[in-house]
Amino acid sequence: MINKKIIIENLKTLFYALIIAVIIRSLLIQPFYIPSSSMEPTLQVGDRLFVTKYSYGYSKHSFPFSPPILKNRIFFSEPNRGDVIVFKTPADNRTDYIKRLIGLPGDKLQFIDSNLYLNNSEIIKSRISRKDKIYCGNSTIDVFTFEEKLPNGKTHKSVYLKNFPYQNSDPFIVPENYYFFLGDNRDCSKDSRYFFYVHKENLVGKAQFIFFSSDKSIGNFFAFWKWHKSIRLNRFFKKII
Repeated sequence: MINKKIIIENLKTLFYALIIAVIIRSLLIQPFYIPSSSMEPTLQVGDRLFVTKYSYGYSKHSFPFSPPILKNRIFFSEPNRGDVIVFKTPADNRTDYIKRLIGLPGDKLQFIDSNLYLNNSEIIKSRISRKDKIYCGNSTIDVFTFEEKLPNGKTHKSVYLKNFPYQNSDPFIVPENYYFFLGDNRDCSKDSRYFFYVHKENLVGKAQFIFFSSDKSIGNFFAFWKWHKSIRLNRFFKKII
C-alpha cells in the first residue's frame, strides 16, 4: 500500500521546485530558442541562448503569461544601443521577438539609398564579404556581409541582399519611452520598420550567450545518429555581441 505521507512529501518537493524555477526564470535568467533567420549571422535557427531578465529591470512581461502584477517597470536600467534584446512584439504584446536595438528615445532613423542614417549621420558599414549565403525562411539567399559601427563604438555584422531591395524609408522618430529595433538579416526581418516602436514595458531581457545549437535541417534532437552532423559545437557558449 502506498504511503500517503510519502506522496504528500513528493508533491511538496515538486511544488517547491516549480516555485524556484519560476523565480529563476522570471527574475534571473531564461532560456530561449531561435526559430527564425531574422538575426543571421549573429543568431542562427536552432540556437538556444540565455537571456538575463534583470538587465533592464522588471515589468509584467518578465513573468510567465504576463500577469498584470506590475503597473510600471521597476528597477529600470536604460538599454545600450546595439544590445540584442528579447521583447514582446507590440503587435500582440505576447509573442517574443529578438532583435538588435538601434534607436533610442528621441532618435531619428531613416534609410536613404539602402544606407541607414541615425540622427542625420550615416551608420558606417564596411563590406567584409561578397559571397556569403544565409537562410531566409526555408530558402538560402546570397548576401553581402558588412560590419556596422554604431555611434557608441559597438560593432556587429549585418547582411543585405545584393540588390539592396529596401532602398528608402520615411523618417522614424522614436517617441519617449520607446525603442527602434532591426534584425541583422536586414532584408529578411520583420522589425521596427514594419511594427514601428517597442515600449520599454515590453522589454524582456538581454541576450547574453548561446549554450546549445543544432541545425534542424539535418535532424532533430531525437535523431541521435545525426548528432555528429547537426550539433554545432563551435557555437556552444558563444557570447552574443
